[in-house]
Amino acid sequence: MTGKILALAILVCAVVAGGAMYYLQVYAFYEEVAENDVEIALVPLGSDTAEPIPYETFEGIDANSSPIRFRACFHTELTLSEAAETYKLYPDAAPRVAPGWFSCFDADAIGEMIEDGRADVFLGQRNIAYGVDRVIAITEEGRGYVWHEVNECGDKAYDGTPLGEDCPPPPES
Repeated sequence: MTGKILALAILVCAVVAGGAMYYLQVYAFYEEVAENDVEIALVPLGSDTAEPIPYETFEGIDANSSPIRFRACFHTELTLSEAAETYKLYPDAAPRVAPGWFSCFDADAIGEMIEDGRADVFLGQRNIAYGVDRVIAITEEGRGYVWHEVNECGDKAYDGTPLGEDCPPPPES
């Protein structure tokens, strides 16, 4: 009888711990980002300084627990062709999955639009956090999606590879 009670207690603890981990990963750390707390900007060709672009209907989330948890959606009057002629493209970017409750950001659908050429990804800000760039995808329909992408220096810093001369020194921890 004691074994059954002990097994039941272990099972209950495992279910509670699993539920808590799920809640913490999907809900607890995320906060809504107010539209006036974020500037949607793109880096023009031939420059390193981002310029704001016009946008509306902004929705965003972020978490202090990781620099790559930022996600946002918006509408813009900037066309995809205007953006491609004016701003720096960001090659090989892939949208990161957002929590299911943040319904405006569907990483699979955004990825398909990028692959099909119905959207392009542009550099929004280099090193928004060390080794992390803000990137912005703009679609043919004027929809915009923002997320953070680990850059080459970030890949090297996080896997322990020597940084090289192209990377800024990492921040003091």
